[in-house]
Amino acid sequence: MTLAFDSISENEAFARVAVAAFVTQLNPTLEEVADIKTAVSEAVTNAIIHGYGKEGGEIFLDMTADPAEKTLTVCVTDTGAGIQDVKKAMEPLYTTDTTGERSGMGFSFMEAFMDEVTVESEPGKGTAVTMKKHIGR
Repeated sequence: MTLAFDSISENEAFARVAVAAFVTQLNPTLEEVADIKTAVSEAVTNAIIHGYGKEGGEIFLDMTADPAEKTLTVCVTDTGAGIQDVKKAMEPLYTTDTTGERSGMGFSFMEAFMDEVTVESEPGKGTAVTMKKHIGR
C-alpha cells in the first residue's frame, strides 16, 4: 500500500495511525505496534523538517506485509533536500538543526525500534528510509 501526503506536522499522526492499522494483519503485540509507530514518526518528522523545511512537499509512505515471514516493511520517501553524508547523519546526536530544538536521535530511535533500517539519499533529490520489523519474535 502506498500513501502520499503533504509534509506538514499534522500528517505525522496520520502516518502513525495508517501504519498501525496496516500492520494489524500480522497480529502484532501492542509493544510492536508502538515500536513501529515511533519509528515511522521519526522518519516522517525527518522528511518534514530536514527534507523539505519550510518549502513543503510530498511524503510517500509505502507499506508491505509478508504474512509468511511475518515481516512489515515500511519505506518513507521524500523528494526534498537529501542527505550529504548518510553515515554521518545516522550517528547518534548528529543534527543539522541550528536552533537547538532537534536532538539528532531520529535514526537511532528508528534503529532501536525496528529490526533493519537502510537509508538511501541523494543531495537535491531526496531520501528513502526503509525499515523492517519482524512480528512475533
